[in-house]
Amino acid sequence: MDLGFLWEAVQRIVPGVPVTLQLAFLSVFLGLWLALALAIMRLSRILPLDWLARVYVFVFRGTPLLIQVFLIYYAAPQIPGIRSTWAWIYLREPYWCALLALTLNTAAYASEIIRGGLLSVPRGQVEAGRACGMSGLLLFRRVTAPIALRQALPGYANELILMVKATSLASVITLMEITGLAHKMISETFRAIEVFIVAGAIYLLLNFVITRLVAALEWRLSPHLRRVPHAPPSIDALR
Repeated sequence: MDLGFLWEAVQRIVPGVPVTLQLAFLSVFLGLWLALALAIMRLSRILPLDWLARVYVFVFRGTPLLIQVFLIYYAAPQIPGIRSTWAWIYLREPYWCALLALTLNTAAYASEIIRGGLLSVPRGQVEAGRACGMSGLLLFRRVTAPIALRQALPGYANELILMVKATSLASVITLMEITGLAHKMISETFRAIEVFIVAGAIYLLLNFVITRLVAALEWRLSPHLRRVPHAPPSIDALR
């Protein structure tokens, strides 16, 4: 193993980290709002909204993300009249096409995570909040949302990690993130093993940091995990 070449690969691939993180975090952030709307549609008990959300989730979870990226990047420009609208300003750029595909995809998965978190809130705590005079937005903000957030956080952290790895698909539409720079270096050096080892190590490091940050947030949002158990009383104290 050539350590000098590995270090050169690190120096050439690391500049793609900001693009990878931007795609991952922006898609998860934007997808969160769409996922929240989809989850509310599923729980609204309004049949047309429920089925519309079901179809959306079924389509985007049932088709490969790579095909979704291709459809947005290659098929969208072929829509009649699209080039004369404001949307063409964004759809002609690989970055925005990749961001749109990742956002639409993660929203489908995140909506089910959010829906599961909302459904996991104990009915008794909701009734207790109502008994205290809470209703509507206040009940959601003080009772439902905090509990649902704690329940959904592990699943949403997993979705964030998946999005970091999914950004590698943006390289197929010429976006120079981590995998794109790795492919470029391989085409110049023909040393695929070393380059992919470095790229994989960078992804591993990024996801390790994310898991630690999410674990810290989960600990912060879970007061019962921070309680120090009381030591049993000594014999002298019992006398």
